[in-house]
Amino acid sequence: MPELIPVLKREDIEESTASVARQISAAYNGHKLVLVGVLKGAFIFLADLARRLTIPVEIDFVRAASYGSGTTSTGKIELTKGIDIDIEGKDVLVVEDIVDSGLTLAYLVNYLKTFRPATVRVCTLLDKLERRQSNVKVDYACHTIEKGFLVGYGLDYDEAYRELPAIYHLKFQ
Repeated sequence: MPELIPVLKREDIEESTASVARQISAAYNGHKLVLVGVLKGAFIFLADLARRLTIPVEIDFVRAASYGSGTTSTGKIELTKGIDIDIEGKDVLVVEDIVDSGLTLAYLVNYLKTFRPATVRVCTLLDKLERRQSNVKVDYACHTIEKGFLVGYGLDYDEAYRELPAIYHLKFQ
């Protein structure tokens, strides 16, 4: 059975999410902002972030898969749910749970740009630098993490652990 080692407490996540929400609200005041959450991992973070924003937003979701049931990206990205709303001429903020290799995020940013939004920027709960393979720009990051396989607060391992209220390093024995 894997061991769960605490990395971020619920309070730390709440504080950083509120801080990033203030930055986003100030930066996009007066703009038509669309939050595009990346399923499934970002749904909890997106919900908490959206409730802390002080500006009106539209919300949509995309889903891309690259992990399967392993702990590393397969490198093959499959878009399994595209956007449903019109983003042409609007500012888009991609909301991710974690930016790891950066491959999925780079794919999604390029996909979204085909719909001619005014801007596409990125907000993530966790910016993890250990396995970065793509030079993607993260505009808003709540936490920078150096390494480890992380679960909780939406992040999973083979669909388990998403419901945990904090972030843990999943250590295999």
